[in-house]
Amino acid sequence: MAKLDNPFVTTGYVGGEYFCDREKETEDIIRLIANGNNLALVSPRRYGKTDLLRHCFAQPEISSRYHTFIIDIYSTKSFSEMVNKMGSVILETLKPKGKKAWEKFLFFLTSVRSGVSFDMNGQPSWTMSLGDIKSPVATLDEIFTYLQHADKPCIVVIDEFQQITKYADEGVEAALRTHVQYCSNAKFVFAGSRQHLMGTMFTSPARPFYQSVTLYALKRLALDKYTPFCQRLFHEGHKEIDTDAVDYVYSLFDGVTYYLQRVMNELYSLTRPEACCHKAQVDRAVQNIIDLSSPIYEDLLYQLPEKQSLILTAIGREGKATNLTSGAFVRKYGLGSPSSVKAAVPALLDKGLLTMENGVYQVYDKFFKIWLSQS
Repeated sequence: MAKLDNPFVTTGYVGGEYFCDREKETEDIIRLIANGNNLALVSPRRYGKTDLLRHCFAQPEISSRYHTFIIDIYSTKSFSEMVNKMGSVILETLKPKGKKAWEKFLFFLTSVRSGVSFDMNGQPSWTMSLGDIKSPVATLDEIFTYLQHADKPCIVVIDEFQQITKYADEGVEAALRTHVQYCSNAKFVFAGSRQHLMGTMFTSPARPFYQSVTLYALKRLALDKYTPFCQRLFHEGHKEIDTDAVDYVYSLFDGVTYYLQRVMNELYSLTRPEACCHKAQVDRAVQNIIDLSSPIYEDLLYQLPEKQSLILTAIGREGKATNLTSGAFVRKYGLGSPSSVKAAVPALLDKGLLTMENGVYQVYDKFFKIWLSQS
């Protein structure tokens, strides 16, 4: 693989050379799957769950033995959309493996044959619209029949799995649980970022997936691993970076992988060959990133109802906010009444603009949080 112009990758997985640590997590996940376990991989968004799984799947003990599928259902709004996404991803993943691989999949998908087209070279494409899936239950059954009879064992990741709790369709959890339970040729990883929803799905005796998986909580990257990783990549590009600069970035963004990588990407681009990046340059790099997104943040804030906009701004300025309905917090930021705050916060959580953990509220996008604190 050719060297990257900027080694601090912010989108996707490009290989182990540009992937920081996660050695224990990689070993754990591979060992658990190889020994027959289904997993629920849980962490806040932007911790690097999906790239960690891609890293695991790139290891020879997985890549040589399994078909691997990563199905992100974050954008789906119904059972039919989820089934459509599953079929599309499986077909696109199998296409590079040759005709024999994808033909076997299509052999089992009798209910949606009309939604698959072929180009002049005989390559299939998933051209399904939701209207083509007359019975998502039947199509899901066909997908699982393929998984059970595939020529290799399969590993299926369903990313942002908590999304199924938002579907209006009834019985989705139970239907999936039944299929998973009887599909002996596949192992499943249910990855999710809404920790309370994922926890309830897998630990409540009233839910279909109760005690059906091994729960695995992904923690932040360790600073003592990330610092030498950064210094190595700078050094290989004939640049250097001070330990204090890495420490400062890590503290600003609570060790969350995406933000670390995005700021390091900017710092690397600002550092000339044979020069050293110092802590004093970090604030400039962060501001550059925020300035690029400022028009988007302005529009987002404008589109929100007034009360939600005020509360989001208040939490952004506070940084980490607790007791949102207390008189002190309401008066400090001129939010009107505690009852109006109480009514607006769930909407901000549902839109993904806020996070709440152990009673502490924060703006989800850490760059947006800084922008709000400056407004």
